[in-house]
Amino acid sequence: MSEFEVVRSLPEDWTRAIVVVAHPDDIEYGCASAVARWTDQGKDVRYVLATSGEAGIAGLPPAQCGPLREDEERRSAAVVGVTHVEFLGHRDGQLEAGLALRRDLAAAIRRHRPDVVVTMFFGHAWRPDDDAADAPPDGGVSRQALPDGGFVNSADHRALGVTVLDAVADAANEWIFPELAEQGLAPWPGVHWIAVSGPGRYAVDVSDYVEAGVASLEQHARYLEALGPEPVAVRARDQVEAVTRRRRGFDAEHAVTFALYRA
Repeated sequence: MSEFEVVRSLPEDWTRAIVVVAHPDDIEYGCASAVARWTDQGKDVRYVLATSGEAGIAGLPPAQCGPLREDEERRSAAVVGVTHVEFLGHRDGQLEAGLALRRDLAAAIRRHRPDVVVTMFFGHAWRPDDDAADAPPDGGVSRQALPDGGFVNSADHRALGVTVLDAVADAANEWIFPELAEQGLAPWPGVHWIAVSGPGRYAVDVSDYVEAGVASLEQHARYLEALGPEPVAVRARDQVEAVTRRRRGFDAEHAVTFALYRA
């Protein structure tokens, strides 16, 4: 499948966003360069991670790996101007798209009261030319068919993404998870839209923020070192340059793409 054409810039008429992902490094592998642009504009961007990524490094026990990866994520966030990083404590590799995760994500949305919720691609698989992966004509998320030669997406990514969509509605509804209001978390109907990093027809010009994205991913040094012998700096640059490459139909040297949903 050839790369589809981006049709417009992602709206930036908002003040606060939360970026909700499954693991440390998920943001840096995708949209950290866009986050750097937004914080440079003075926007309030916060991170919410469902797990601490404690099952992510072979040979390193979870009790040691989790704190290490949390620390790497906080350093990554600081590089792109994010000072608030929250970990929800779900078990890495065992996220379930059910009520427990919905409740915790709805609580996070009520706590932070964002205008925008950003999350990551949650289709079943990525193609080798990842940003063209199964993109349907309307720019939404994949229809879930496994493409030939594709890479299966993480079970945690799939569970997290669809639950984020549900949790935005849950956060706004006073009768869903009423115990949250009893804990002082009033309903929050203020999310205007949800942006899913990955295949989509909306883009953010990150031409001035690629280096920030690379530096942010480089903070995950221990994780990247475990992936193979390639130097961390090389691996980080290759990844960020791949996800921020020029998009057909969008006037920018580097861009990050999103599918956009109204909340």
